[in-house]
Amino acid sequence: MSTENLPQSPEQQPRKPRVAVVFGGRSSEHGISTVTAGAVLGAIDRTKYDVLPIGITRDGRWVLTADEPQRMAITDRRTPEVLDVAESTEGGVVLPVDPANREVVYSEPGAVPKALGEVDVVFPVLHGPFGEDGTLQGLLELSGVPYVGSGVLASAVGQDKDYMKRVFTSFGLKVGPYVVIRPREWQQDQSAARKKIVDFAGEHGWPLFVKPARAGSSIGITKVDDLAGLDEAIAEAQSHDPKIIVEAALSGREIECGVLEFEDGPRASVPAEIPPPSAHAYYDFDAKYIDSNPGVVPAPLTDEQTAEIQRLAVEAFEAASCEGLVRADFFLTDDGEFVINEINTLPGFTPISMYPKMWEASGIGYAELVDRLVQAALRRSTGLR
Repeated sequence: MSTENLPQSPEQQPRKPRVAVVFGGRSSEHGISTVTAGAVLGAIDRTKYDVLPIGITRDGRWVLTADEPQRMAITDRRTPEVLDVAESTEGGVVLPVDPANREVVYSEPGAVPKALGEVDVVFPVLHGPFGEDGTLQGLLELSGVPYVGSGVLASAVGQDKDYMKRVFTSFGLKVGPYVVIRPREWQQDQSAARKKIVDFAGEHGWPLFVKPARAGSSIGITKVDDLAGLDEAIAEAQSHDPKIIVEAALSGREIECGVLEFEDGPRASVPAEIPPPSAHAYYDFDAKYIDSNPGVVPAPLTDEQTAEIQRLAVEAFEAASCEGLVRADFFLTDDGEFVINEINTLPGFTPISMYPKMWEASGIGYAELVDRLVQAALRRSTGLR
């Protein structure tokens, strides 16, 4: 019997990869993470990917959010919240924990759970603890879902400034003088812990920068000019992290460099310089995101200096076993030496952030940058690699 005249089944179109953009979170960087999510959602190619925006509230609930990037912008000097764009204040999103099942489920009290479909890759734009520090990455590894950015180890190292500096030192990268006060030290003998900082100031001089050891976006940082301001600075840092780090001030220029993972390995962008903000004591959160203190891209460096910082940025990326992307921050000291301050494994990623700006100056625009990061994540497997 001929099948020539029988109805033909239409060819099934291949499914587009589905990207879950996860943002918000429990850290003090919740607001800027939401801003970043809006930028990523606005830039991702909808002809190439399906997108599922998932927010994590400040108390840790996973919620389905509106796919409306324009509602995720800084307004009247206020950063947005996940709850501003949540579809429901009662419903919750559950990621799979079975590597054989990537289907995301949404549920509300008293209602039948609803399957939202499979997720092929997660684009986490969480900053700080409970997201950038390896915790989310560990969950995704257990779930068998690929994700943008570094794995568990590199994320944890990149979040903890203490161990980050130890790793860099072990690989021969130059770091500035610092001292760490751990929670147990402070709990057992505050006077001894304070004296440790005072002795450090006696050796390296004032001012000092007192920071949360595991936070970002310059939140919780205080520039301390003398002993009178020390206790208040310690309290401010400890309000974000019980472990604090105290760094000596370095005289020089602040230079940043982006690293991006290509098919053949990591490459560095043109560097940028962060000039001292005129309205702020240093490059703090407001200078970065509210008042948008502009960086200079590319940084006015010699060809030799540019090549050196690019080499060091890639070395830092490799030293911490990073993947996907990193922003590496340096000081160019008055004697011409590059000293690495820190890396960010999920750096600020708003359109005004320095990481996208450096890559734009290097020939890769924001939308292409987002696409390259998603493609790099899709190329990688989860698990040991």
